[in-house]
Amino acid sequence: MLGAHLRRLGVSAGRHAYLVPARIPALSIRFVQLAHSSSDASSVEYRPIKSVLVANRGEIAIRVFRACTELGIRSVAVYSQQDKMHMHRQKADESYLIGKGLPPVDAYLCIPEIIRVAKENDVDAIHPGYGFLSERADFAQACIDANLRFIGPSPEVVQKMGDKVAARQTAIKAGVQVVPGTDNPVTTKEEAYDFCVKYGLPVMLKAAYGGGGRGMRVVRDLNDVKESFQRASSEAEAAFGNGAMFIEKFIERPRHIELQVLGDKAGNVVHLYERDCSVQRRHQKLVEVAPAPNLDKKVREAMAADAVKLCRSVGYENAGTVEFLLDNQGNYYFIEVNARLQVEHTVTEEITGIDLVQSQIRIAEGMTLPELGMSQNKITAQGCAIQCRVTTEDPAKGFQPDTGRLEVFRSGEGMGIRLDGASAYAGAIISPYYDSLLMKVISRASDLHASAAKMNRSLREFRIRGVKTNIPFLLNVLENQKFLNGTIDTTFIDENPQLFRFHPSQNRAQKLLNYLGNVLVNGPLTPLATGLKPAEIHAAVPETPPATEPPRGFRDILVSEGPEGFAKAVRKHKGLLLMDTTFRDAHQSLLATRVRTHDLLKISPFVSHSFSNLYSLENWGGATFDVALRFLHECPWERLEAMRKLIPNIPFQMLLRGANGVGYTSYPDNAVYKFCELSVKAGMDIFRVFDSLNYLPNLLLGVDAVGKAGGVVEAAISYSGDVSDPSKTKYTLQYYLDLAEQLVKAGTHVLCIKDMAGLLKPQAAKILISALRDRYPDIPIHVHTHDTSGAGVASMLECGYAGADAVDVSVDSMSGMTSQPSMGAVVASLMGHPLDTGMDLANISQYSAFWEQTRTLYAPFECAVTMKSGNADVYQNEIPGGQYTNLQFQAFSLGLGDQFEAVKKAYREANMLLGDLIKVTPSSKVVGDLAQFMVQNKLTAAEVEANAENLSFPKSVIEFMQGYLGEPYGGFPEPLRTKMLKGLPVVEGRPGSTMAAMDFDAMKEDLIEEHGSRITDYDVLSTAMYPQVTNDFLHFRAKYGPVDKLDTRIFLTGPKVGEEFEVEIEKGKTLHIKTLAMAEDLNANGEREVFFELNGQLRSVMVRDQEAVKELHVHPKVTPGKKGQVGAPMPGTVIDIQVKVGDHVAKGAPLVVLSAMKMEMVVQAPCDGEITSIEITKDMKLEGDDLVLTIDPK
Repeated sequence: MLGAHLRRLGVSAGRHAYLVPARIPALSIRFVQLAHSSSDASSVEYRPIKSVLVANRGEIAIRVFRACTELGIRSVAVYSQQDKMHMHRQKADESYLIGKGLPPVDAYLCIPEIIRVAKENDVDAIHPGYGFLSERADFAQACIDANLRFIGPSPEVVQKMGDKVAARQTAIKAGVQVVPGTDNPVTTKEEAYDFCVKYGLPVMLKAAYGGGGRGMRVVRDLNDVKESFQRASSEAEAAFGNGAMFIEKFIERPRHIELQVLGDKAGNVVHLYERDCSVQRRHQKLVEVAPAPNLDKKVREAMAADAVKLCRSVGYENAGTVEFLLDNQGNYYFIEVNARLQVEHTVTEEITGIDLVQSQIRIAEGMTLPELGMSQNKITAQGCAIQCRVTTEDPAKGFQPDTGRLEVFRSGEGMGIRLDGASAYAGAIISPYYDSLLMKVISRASDLHASAAKMNRSLREFRIRGVKTNIPFLLNVLENQKFLNGTIDTTFIDENPQLFRFHPSQNRAQKLLNYLGNVLVNGPLTPLATGLKPAEIHAAVPETPPATEPPRGFRDILVSEGPEGFAKAVRKHKGLLLMDTTFRDAHQSLLATRVRTHDLLKISPFVSHSFSNLYSLENWGGATFDVALRFLHECPWERLEAMRKLIPNIPFQMLLRGANGVGYTSYPDNAVYKFCELSVKAGMDIFRVFDSLNYLPNLLLGVDAVGKAGGVVEAAISYSGDVSDPSKTKYTLQYYLDLAEQLVKAGTHVLCIKDMAGLLKPQAAKILISALRDRYPDIPIHVHTHDTSGAGVASMLECGYAGADAVDVSVDSMSGMTSQPSMGAVVASLMGHPLDTGMDLANISQYSAFWEQTRTLYAPFECAVTMKSGNADVYQNEIPGGQYTNLQFQAFSLGLGDQFEAVKKAYREANMLLGDLIKVTPSSKVVGDLAQFMVQNKLTAAEVEANAENLSFPKSVIEFMQGYLGEPYGGFPEPLRTKMLKGLPVVEGRPGSTMAAMDFDAMKEDLIEEHGSRITDYDVLSTAMYPQVTNDFLHFRAKYGPVDKLDTRIFLTGPKVGEEFEVEIEKGKTLHIKTLAMAEDLNANGEREVFFELNGQLRSVMVRDQEAVKELHVHPKVTPGKKGQVGAPMPGTVIDIQVKVGDHVAKGAPLVVLSAMKMEMVVQAPCDGEITSIEITKDMKLEGDDLVLTIDPK
């Protein structure tokens, strides 16, 4: 018999059991192990295959090409127009375009085109892969008719097995148990409905002429039968060219087990053991395991025997899969035969060591299984293999397909890992036209746990950016104990919602590149106040002792002895204590509050080591909270936490606007209490509680909130007028003493005089502070001021002499003008005096040098552009320091730069019109807005009073008059108030007392729904204070990442082309970035490509040019957070529009049907409302988040 084999194969025998075919060149030797066959192999003609065309695309095409290369066979690819850049075209020896002008899927379904290419290019055989034409009997027959070999079963077998009804009948005839179902394909929804009425539910709808989960639906409700049938049939038609369906009874909670079989032309059939494919969603497999874990040996043997018996009964040849459902009683039911290679064939190859694709080709040549060494007793399974299908789908959104450009691709490799992919590389375009499979990852080890560990490690090494993938979901599966125990069934995904709880990838590097690209293409993403540019400088940071703890400070006393012990320690201190405002009020006054966390943290260690005897460091609250979110795109809470870690020894101080929190309006009481509670947890110590009108009810609420939170209460009296001037009779010494009495009774730990405009002259300071000290000898007194007039140092020294415990200063290079008095000047003035501060001037000099350099980074916001010195006219206009510079910037931006003197005069007049207010944010904003209004409209105070009923005043002015800020001392000005309000309602008493409490839990749920699972309690409180600003910030952060880690110049204006820089995104993780180039040309979407080098690897981002697209027609996108706008949930083609403008829809109503990657999706209404616009047409191709329609919410 051996001689017969030799003559049939045309080979010469060597001395070993392996034979070398004589026709193969030495460089492509193929080894064939012969064995005695139970069938007559000599009756099977052996015809070698020299060339193979793969009628498919993607990873399966490449898989076959690789097998061909190893066998020395020429490989030929076909590709559609949409696949002209696809990798499978490049992996073949030759490639040819097919289906020109046809839709993407139709190109691969065009049998005449494929046959033509094969005949024109001397092809011997065609491999169908899986999907497309792989289970089409007419395609197999067309190949044979064209004298081409079809690498698969015969057309008759493909027909019989591909038709699920015929396969079912064949199984019954062969004695294999089947699931009850229809005898013939069903083509109408009415037939489907009748079957369900007759046999009951649940049922499974399955494509009669294809598999892979396409066109599959489980129906449990009779009302859903017709709609489900229509959708499933449409999917089947798109995927397989035939929408006929098969209906069968649905088996509850089964395992999905499939047997790999191989048959040859001589009638031999063997199995290569089973695979467990129970991890499915929408009946499409995601994870496969071979062999099936915890499968009873008897069941395994019986199932394998039935699979072989069934295939022998039909004369099955080549590779195929027999699929069963296994219930929890050990009963199994035949469901179908996939007469082709399966996606998951890889795991079988790994446990058996048999190359299934090469075996397919060998069998198609005419070799028998025994000749290939594949008798059943020689096929063994060793170890455990797992395959995970990495797809471009978003599991957090129901596995919606995602498309776009792979900005980053890095795979996970190593021992025990196999990767089968196609277009998985940086720059690849994932189209919406085909299956979402990106790569198959296969792990192999000794058992299920070990194999899962390798797979887990591999998937965690992947870095895929630009499109969503299912990797987070796969990792959850691999770590699930039921999966690791091998006790899952097909309900596994549905019954384990925790699989969908993800920790989404931060993708920080790519997001930062997107930010930088946007700045380079479109200019700064934070508005710059002037035309000045940030300096190209890296500020020198003074050294601190390495690895040493900073000296003890007043915070150590606060932590150990509490607020009362802290207050006692402050009173017992002999010298004058200083509060440094450099970290907040100084840059609010001089640099529009724009100093970033990045620069504050650089100098924090030096401050901690060098100024441990500070009373406090003012570094939070007030305008910094708003500006951090709105303009700096960073979280103020994270700033506070970061500073606390670096400065553990100095108390932090913040501004709390009483019942206004850190906002500009009134809030429900629970919002203020919750804010204070969280602030203490984040690291805040002293709360300077004030009210913009000195309105006692608002002040007392803040005092109580801070006290309950465990913070130091520093109740502040906002100073106005001049207690040294007898002619000023509204805000007298007695007024301040009476107010102080109420605050002391309320339990304040520290009394503060808040001189926000720098009006406290030295003589007035002596009068006021002496009176307070005499009345309250045991309570610490702190004085806050501004140096607008230039008399700040003198006033603060006088406060110290009069008995104040602490006064405000800022470091020299950030002092003066509208900022605070100079730290160095105060320290030097008290040297050798009983009030000596104990500060080292050398340290102050180093501190000042750092800020002198750092200040130049913020040149676009520099107040010195418009303000060259302090100005004593503040005693007349009473403009607060921080507002003074802001008003100047506003005047310039409104074209009133040359009228700033008029603005200052109008400010004084506006103040008197409103009743001579205490002026501090937000009341100062009311006065400023009215002043700007008067100058813009050329109105005098008299004209405002006379025509108030006919004028439209700024919103802030109207809300003040309504009482939303509280009640001013002396009451509202009448009749001006009545004239301005024109009948609008007014608020009596404290506004927050009548406001409904905020539901923080509901607020958090809403934020998580819109922004994802990373939402924190900090985000909730930011939303409570600034709803829209926080929402915008969260969207910005999600899009651009941690921009607060960038150097300030690069954050503001972007890097230069060719510039190299580093970004430390967290400790031990540093990005090395180089800007390479920016494309001059736009693509069809109005985008420019910007090129970078990241950690030595080329990266690029596509950035829409906002100016250029104005001249292009680009489909609008949804605006994040805008209710009523409905966007495309995935890229795809519009196949049905079910509404029209004017229709009223209910939440959840179907609006539009999209098709992508052979999957249909119904876009539903997000709310009740009326359709106001439709932005799409039928057959239009959409990208993700393209605007579909707009609903007016009801």
